[in-house]
Amino acid sequence: MTSVSYYMTPSSPWSYLGSKLFSGMAAQAGAEVTVYAVDFGTIFPATGGFPLPKRAPERQAYRLQELARWKRRRDAPMHLQPVNFPATRPTAALAIVAAREAGHDALGLSSALLAALWEDDRNIDDPDIVASVCEACGLPAAAIMEAAGSGDIADRFAADTREAIERGVFGAPSWLIGGELFWGQDRLDFVAEKLGVA
Repeated sequence: MTSVSYYMTPSSPWSYLGSKLFSGMAAQAGAEVTVYAVDFGTIFPATGGFPLPKRAPERQAYRLQELARWKRRRDAPMHLQPVNFPATRPTAALAIVAAREAGHDALGLSSALLAALWEDDRNIDDPDIVASVCEACGLPAAAIMEAAGSGDIADRFAADTREAIERGVFGAPSWLIGGELFWGQDRLDFVAEKLGVA
């Protein structure tokens, strides 16, 4: 069985645009996917990146053009500029970590939280909304949210982020497969080749 380390953040539009396609590929390949919802607020300065508000206006404008192109390409029902972007707290990421650590479907939850923000423009900083997404996924929301607020999960989130940097991750989404790193939802053709489902 192929193992995939999937690095993402639930507030990333690029993670959203690739999530359904990647999930389908992974299922087709029978891959074992470990989801790492990590802190790109820490990763960007450590790897030479800039958060969106600090990018030049030209780069911000081009980002919106690219999002519009990929929205059409993926036939995605996304809001290009949702009111609830960017997320300001790691509520959703911590819930994904908690779900993974408890052995639940973290991949399904990550896709659902991405859709909650980018399709439904819901506030994924709000624990009640994150809990409702957990419930909609058939997961034990109360237990996940309780764990997500614990020091153990906060420590795991920080450790996952440090490990991501050590592994060369600098942007979302990224996949590490057999020691090879793939960055960006526009590299999913190469991910498919690596998984043997191209």
